[in-house]
Amino acid sequence: MKKQTIELLAPAGSWEALEAAVNAGADAVYMGGKAFGARQYASNFDREEMQKAVYFAHMHRVRLYITVNTLVDDSELGELADYLLFLSNVGIDGIIVQDLGVIRLARKIVPDLPLHASTQMTVTNSEGVKLAAEAGMERIVLARELSLEEINTICHGTDTEIEVFIHGALCVCYSGQCLMSSLIGGRSGNRGRCAQPCRLPYKLVNEAGEDLLSGKDAGQYLLSPKDLNTLDILPQLIEAGVTSYKIEGRMKRPEYVAVVVDAYRRAIDSYLGGDYQVPEEDFANIEQIFNRDFTTAYLLERPGREMMSDRRPNNRGVLVGRVVKLDKAANKATLKLDKELHLDDGLEFWVSVGGRVGTTVTSLLQNGQEVAVAAAGSQVTIDVPHGIKMNDRVFRTFDNRLMTYAAQFFGEKAKRRIPVSALVTARAGNPMTVLLTDDDGNTGYGETQFIVEAARKHALNEETVRKQVDRLGTTEYELSDLVLECDENVMVPMSEINEARRLAVEALDTARLEAFAPMRVQRHKVPRDLVPAEKISRSKHAILTVHADTVAKAQAALAGGADYIIFGGDIFSSRQLSRQSYAEVAGLAQNYGKKWAIATPRIVKEGQLPYFAELFAYWQQLKPDAVYISNNGLWQLAQQYSGLSLWADMSLNIYNDQNLEFWREQGAVGATLSAELTMAQVEHLAAVSPVPVECMVQGRIEMMVSEYCVGGSFLGDLHQGACKFNCREQLFLSDRKDAKFPIVTDQNCRMHILNAHDLSMLTNIKHMESIGVGRLRLDARNYTNEETASLVTLYKEVLRGDREVAENLPHTTRGHYFRGVL
Repeated sequence: MKKQTIELLAPAGSWEALEAAVNAGADAVYMGGKAFGARQYASNFDREEMQKAVYFAHMHRVRLYITVNTLVDDSELGELADYLLFLSNVGIDGIIVQDLGVIRLARKIVPDLPLHASTQMTVTNSEGVKLAAEAGMERIVLARELSLEEINTICHGTDTEIEVFIHGALCVCYSGQCLMSSLIGGRSGNRGRCAQPCRLPYKLVNEAGEDLLSGKDAGQYLLSPKDLNTLDILPQLIEAGVTSYKIEGRMKRPEYVAVVVDAYRRAIDSYLGGDYQVPEEDFANIEQIFNRDFTTAYLLERPGREMMSDRRPNNRGVLVGRVVKLDKAANKATLKLDKELHLDDGLEFWVSVGGRVGTTVTSLLQNGQEVAVAAAGSQVTIDVPHGIKMNDRVFRTFDNRLMTYAAQFFGEKAKRRIPVSALVTARAGNPMTVLLTDDDGNTGYGETQFIVEAARKHALNEETVRKQVDRLGTTEYELSDLVLECDENVMVPMSEINEARRLAVEALDTARLEAFAPMRVQRHKVPRDLVPAEKISRSKHAILTVHADTVAKAQAALAGGADYIIFGGDIFSSRQLSRQSYAEVAGLAQNYGKKWAIATPRIVKEGQLPYFAELFAYWQQLKPDAVYISNNGLWQLAQQYSGLSLWADMSLNIYNDQNLEFWREQGAVGATLSAELTMAQVEHLAAVSPVPVECMVQGRIEMMVSEYCVGGSFLGDLHQGACKFNCREQLFLSDRKDAKFPIVTDQNCRMHILNAHDLSMLTNIKHMESIGVGRLRLDARNYTNEETASLVTLYKEVLRGDREVAENLPHTTRGHYFRGVL
């Protein structure tokens, strides 16, 4: 069992946010560069800024991690390799990575650079932790959907560092499994450019298009979670054994970083001091700086609709009062205050018609007198814009006093300096020496080239020496005390004293930095063969694989001519499959003389691992031709059963050759490529892949998989316990353009949101066959038995050349094959 350390990890999307994080008490900061980071719309840091950031953070004993957590195309691997060399050489303390291809590349060219598995890697169980650790990860950021109990089990079963999110925005989808932004708008979350479609309004409708929540107590932001806040349960996370406590917010202002880090720093320190206390003021400040209301997500329970901010997807502010009197002619309103109000506060009135109206408090009248502050419980008159009504609620979205408090943590006036003591010696006939010592005992030495000599006019004294040694304004230091050991009546030119001080500061910098984070071996060679030439001549014959989730559908596919059945995984048409179902499909495949494989779900929690261990043993007896692995933890588990051939499935986000090489080294017999690749990228990967590749050509692409279920939450009162909805009818999310996205629930009551249109590549499958895509997948899980048989027959006829088609099926999409993603 690892010895527990506790790290408070803060976000920084700008230099001011970095200063705020360091000065407010973060132990570590994570930030992004100008490329390869999952927040490409933050300011981020160029190389020069990053070099300065490493120096600043390390001088203040703060570690610095860089996000390199996007999927990377082969054409970008050269740039990535150069970037990894830079990050290692500049002294970054670690990189946060999603793409297993990036991990493989990093281990080859910068083996000393610590790697952290991003939450985008979708690690949901202890076996996933093992896989990541064996791949070279020193730390694993767990999926945000895990419970305290699951986190505790994982932490106590591994020596690998575990990191969890403790505060900030939540994704409604499992991170790393969301294609909604890319499919709707071409901006990929996996590539760092999420457009946040989860924060948009939707209607929950049935097959007939009826709004099922009309007239009910529900907002329109049905995919917008509240913000995570764990101040109440932080001791339980610490006792679970978590190493790093991560605050989300690289897109947030520095004031947000300052206030949140400040509160969590004191909370952690109070726990370590043996008496956990969080002042009410800290709860209030965190709520005021930014909130969509708060939740503990899945840490304690499955909260259903209570986890969602369905009425507002952005900062809602803090309720400060109501309108109790209105003078429309003068545009003035009297407020009854629930909380203190200050001049220059920003307010929003939640009006009954028209949404919200904002204003800034420029005047506060209390009993006819101008005041700067009005207390809770009092009544105060302010100027208001048009549209305000009696009894409208008033929310403060900008707290002038809190922002002033937060401003002390960043900017030139907020600079936190490191105290140093100075010992200066000036002996006749010797150089003058300056020895600086910091608070950790590190020292820096400098001496003059000038030899101390007898004074001609003004002899050295402590005041003169102190004035020169104290000129530390451009450094991170401040002089705390000075001792001067000096012969009588000697002199040294001021410029020489300054130079000795400068040399001492440089030497102290070096010693301090080396003591905190010793420099790595500098590396400068980028491998030339990052992307190999075409490996082997691929067969130009492709087989049609069909993913079925019922025995009847598998039989329909085989009857239609399917070459290969993929059975199981996330089940859309039924509940948990019985062992008999697997045996029946094995028998069907044998009868038809076809091959078959078993699929696994995308998400597997800790408590399900024993169940899958038993299933793998049973599946081994059935001798499938392969098992399609969709959860990284199940790969680790399945490898214990030598009779199973493993195929890396699409949810593992296979986007480049290095990723394919990784899975080949893990024993993969083949891989299904990411749905976000273009045809040109597919053609390239098919040519260089070390294993056979498969692409999806027909079916609904999954946009999201979520622990949250919108049907169960809003129609089944899931927050009250057992779900009363029980998937009694087909549901859809309808967006502002009236596109209808099917909602399906799997055997584990997880919600899957499917694309509004089927993917159909009917006119392109012969080309895909010709470029070496060995398997073309038809996902039949959202089709009927009849639709499955008909589609399989059609695709087989086209593949055999028995039928020519001029256009794809109606009301379908070609996905990203011809438009790609940003």
